[in-house]
Amino acid sequence: MTKTVAIVAALDTKAAEAQFVGEIVRRRGHRTLMIDVGVLADPSIQPDIPSDEVARAGGSDLATLRGGQGKAQAMAVMTEGAARIVAQMFKARQFDGLIGMGGTAGTTIASSAARALPLGVPKLIVSTIASGDTRPFVGTKDITMMYSVVDIAGLNRISTKILTNAACAIVGMVEGEARVLEGEAQAVASRPVIAASMFGNTTPCVDRARAILDARGYEVLVFHATGTGGMTMESLIADGYVDGVLDVTTTEWADELCGGVFSAGPHRLEAAADAGVPQVVAPGCLDMVNFWAPDSVPAAYAQRKLFNWNPSVTLMRTNVEENARLGRVLAEKVSKSRGAVSVLLPLRGVSQLDSAGNVFWWPEADAALFDAIRRYVRPDIPVIDVDVNINDPLFADRAAATLLSMIENQAKARLARP
Repeated sequence: MTKTVAIVAALDTKAAEAQFVGEIVRRRGHRTLMIDVGVLADPSIQPDIPSDEVARAGGSDLATLRGGQGKAQAMAVMTEGAARIVAQMFKARQFDGLIGMGGTAGTTIASSAARALPLGVPKLIVSTIASGDTRPFVGTKDITMMYSVVDIAGLNRISTKILTNAACAIVGMVEGEARVLEGEAQAVASRPVIAASMFGNTTPCVDRARAILDARGYEVLVFHATGTGGMTMESLIADGYVDGVLDVTTTEWADELCGGVFSAGPHRLEAAADAGVPQVVAPGCLDMVNFWAPDSVPAAYAQRKLFNWNPSVTLMRTNVEENARLGRVLAEKVSKSRGAVSVLLPLRGVSQLDSAGNVFWWPEADAALFDAIRRYVRPDIPVIDVDVNINDPLFADRAAATLLSMIENQAKARLARP
């Protein structure tokens, strides 16, 4: 089946590279849709979507941008315009996958366009900065980043190899996307979805709960609570992909509060509440804040209880005061829920390390956390004490059963409505 690949590039400076990629895509039997995001000069090849159209979509016009409003203004306009154009064209089914290329400016614009596309749509960016921190460009979307090795400034023995790989990769993606709807994948895609949060310190809990939910016909998406994982989970819930949430690893709030490296930002724990999606919430791993190697721990925390989880990650035990604040945050977030929600408290520890005799075992800190949750949570929300550690099988069984009950009760309530 013939597919169409959108190519996003500044054709005033990257025309040769964009044309090179386009020719490979067409030789593989597919169509191309060339979107020009260049501002400095007229393109040397004819685009399908000219840059003045992109500029208008971004709220300005090309003549104004070239007239000296400044590079920052031009970047902002083209970034916004590219995202709008791409979203509109994809909604109209005018292409099936997207490839972009560039340095910092080109990556910014192309990644904005890619982030405007739904999950699962093939998206690849060849970038000079793909070997560094790509979080500002990828965000919570499934964007594939390919390091260009050399600058994208002409065709040479290195760039042609990289661009050939990139072109073949996006072709493989759009061809594979058509096939993935067949056979077993189609059956999996029809199952209702539960999102679950997990950390190394809550893996036994989530693994057991996942097996229970899977046996009941649910597809469980597990998100590693490393900041981006929590943000991605929140994004998918907000976008309507999720039927229930097993949020038993809310540790990212500890990093948000204490300046750790795995913060998911101040809106963590809001999506399910806003959407009315049934959720079970637990204070999993709120006993720990994450830093990188030991020398990355701020000096202010030098005297705190630290544990080297591995050579790259250092954990800091949260104290009584921090736990009280975290309990209030969790309670206030879930209290805004428009749907069914229950809070489960593992009274014998919120992580593997927070268990009797282990390095983070601190009953007074846990008590401050639990007391704050009970004090500030909305009175009609069940707070269920489970007198085991979070990784005890009993806790996983109770969490899964509670979530299943809420999902089923909500489904019955919908059917009963006139």
